[in-house]
Amino acid sequence: MICSGENPAQVRAIAEAIDGYFSGEKIPPLGKEVMEFARWVLIDYGDIVVNIFNEEAREYYELERLWIDAKKIPVEN
Repeated sequence: MICSGENPAQVRAIAEAIDGYFSGEKIPPLGKEVMEFARWVLIDYGDIVVNIFNEEAREYYELERLWIDAKKIPVEN
């Protein structure tokens, strides 16, 4: 999963919400990395890897190009 927030606080809030959901389902992360100033948060749940970027880092790393043929699922606010 790849998503982004508009600022470090929003990136952290998204990560905390996802972590809270999985914790409630009793699914612990296998690993978690928070890059400098919450530019990029990566949470590994095994079959699901969550990448949360700020907008600048998302454009720079452009992970979507690695899965160019993958189905995109838009999520409404």
